Order: sequence, then C-alpha cells, then structure tokens
Amino acid sequence: MEKRKEYTIDFHNVKYYLEMHFVIRESLEFPDYYGCNWSAFWDCLTDLYGTPMRITIIGLEIIRDKFDDAADKMIEILQRFKHYPDDMFAKDIQIEIVNEDSSVTVIE
Repeated sequence: MEKRKEYTIDFHNVKYYLEMHFVIRESLEFPDYYGCNWSAFWDCLTDLYGTPMRITIIGLEIIRDKFDDAADKMIEILQRFKHYPDDMFAKDIQIEIVNEDSSVTVIE
C-alpha cells in the first residue's frame, strides 16, 4: 500500500484573509497559480485525488473568529472532496481538526 502523504495546515499566525489562503497554498503544496479563493481550493484539491493523504488542520478557531464563514466553507469543501466522486477515494483521505483543547475531530 502506498504511504499516506501528510499535510498540516496551521492557521495560528493568520491575521488577514488572503494570508489564510497563502497558508493553505503552502501547506497543501498547491501550485503558485492557486487563485486564493474557494473555487481554486476545490480545483487544486481535486488535483490530489488518488494520493492517499492525511490533512491535519490546526487553529481553525482563529479562522472561525476572524473570517465569518470561511472555516465552514473550507470544511464543507473538504467533506465534498473526501466523498467525491462516489466515495471512490474516501478510504484514502483522512481529514482531522485539532481543536483548542487538543481533542481531534475527524471529518467524515
């Protein structure tokens, strides 16, 4: 079995909306042409299909506090990514959120 690629998105030092997307781009190794919007996030994520991976998100509460629905939108897209198309890659994709209290929420 292919080794799982590990990605960590850490939002702890994010102060500005665009900076959030820069952290996403760097953390997920998106190309330089990543458009820093949710449509581009989806497009670049789907380029990763077929690669077993674990995405760990740290500091999501910072995004929730600063940028209205950005955190919810990102989680919605990650859930869709995990289960699209027809759960073909769902078993290969693990997405976890490390909460403020260090507990872990798994995106199903």
